[in-house]
Amino acid sequence: MQWGKVFYIFFTLMSLTTSAAFLYEYSETALFVAGSVNVVSTILKLGIRNMLSAELLAGSLVADLHLIPAFFAMHFYNNHAFAIGLVIGAVIANIYTLIISMIESAREKEEF
Repeated sequence: MQWGKVFYIFFTLMSLTTSAAFLYEYSETALFVAGSVNVVSTILKLGIRNMLSAELLAGSLVADLHLIPAFFAMHFYNNHAFAIGLVIGAVIANIYTLIISMIESAREKEEF
């Protein structure tokens, strides 16, 4: 088992689920946790050296650049609609990252 892959997929999935939790109940705390977990996920992806590592990192950066402004929009400007729109974008980016991770895992399985 590749523990590095387990950790970055865990944090990507955790970011997706905490973003979904924010969409269920609009809480600044949930949004902060989703952004923080996604930043950790991005940092973990910096060390990945596989065929689709650029795509994984790009998807995670897109989610970061949605969640961080969403938190500021909600906290400082009290603009819930804009924050929700950005979080939906982050959810889509995290789904993309998980799909790329599954494709990468399937490619590795075929090589053995």
